[in-house]
Amino acid sequence: MIVNALTVDVEDYYHVSAFEGTVQRDQWDEHASRVVGNTRRLLDLLARHGVRATFFVLGWVADRHPQLVRDIHAAGHEIGSHGYWHRLIYRQSADEFRCDLRQARRALEDAAGAAVTAYRAPSFSITRHSQWALEVLVEEGFRVDSSVFPIYHDRYGLPGAERRIHPIITPAGTLWEFPPSVVKWAGCTLPIGGGGYLRLYPLWLTRRGLAGINRREGSPFLVYVHPWELDPGQPRLGGCSLLSRFRHYVNLGGTQRKLDALLSCFRFEPISQVVRNRQDAAVPEKTVSP
Repeated sequence: MIVNALTVDVEDYYHVSAFEGTVQRDQWDEHASRVVGNTRRLLDLLARHGVRATFFVLGWVADRHPQLVRDIHAAGHEIGSHGYWHRLIYRQSADEFRCDLRQARRALEDAAGAAVTAYRAPSFSITRHSQWALEVLVEEGFRVDSSVFPIYHDRYGLPGAERRIHPIITPAGTLWEFPPSVVKWAGCTLPIGGGGYLRLYPLWLTRRGLAGINRREGSPFLVYVHPWELDPGQPRLGGCSLLSRFRHYVNLGGTQRKLDALLSCFRFEPISQVVRNRQDAAVPEKTVSP
């Protein structure tokens, strides 16, 4: 069986980009945090299946809950960076992005006592407007990224981008990209296996699509979840569009059941391990001019 990547974006329910207009960053501490309990629920689920994953932890969370980061690392999981302030990269300058990277890495490495070399942008916000961020990641010592979503979307996405694990060559060096998984159906490129897509699609459809990536393409796929997606009892926030509310709250009660089923059907490892498993494979190189 092909080994696939399981990743967790460790953020709280009020950190998501859809609620930026409702909850200002200087108000984050005023909201009841649920990230510790929800993340421990995920850790227990993974322990029951004997699965290790990559936890892309928000630096802000690491500063307030360092023991949680230590516990994730102690359980054998990889600690990756999700940035510090959950800011969309294409709304930052290169200097602001670099500062955010360094602030997050200090918090994560101080808590975990281990090097952090994998990164995922908040809301997959490396797009055609922010490809310059890939070179900054290399300059800052990151080796693996999972931020380029090869789809059309109103908030993120780079349509036509490579769908499989591949090296991106920048002037600063090489960065290995593992995109969130997509499938081709009826001539369309559809996201699958993570976040709202995991919650929205019926389990049989998700399972069939992911199995097809393994079987027909001979490639590993990537599944991603957020701790708040296992928490149907979280506070409801307003101030955003109906579409954003639907995306955030749809089928929260079914996430754990679906994830439990996928963990029973497929093999998973942390993202950096899966990339190492594939680095000797013949894949096309992709040159990026940040």
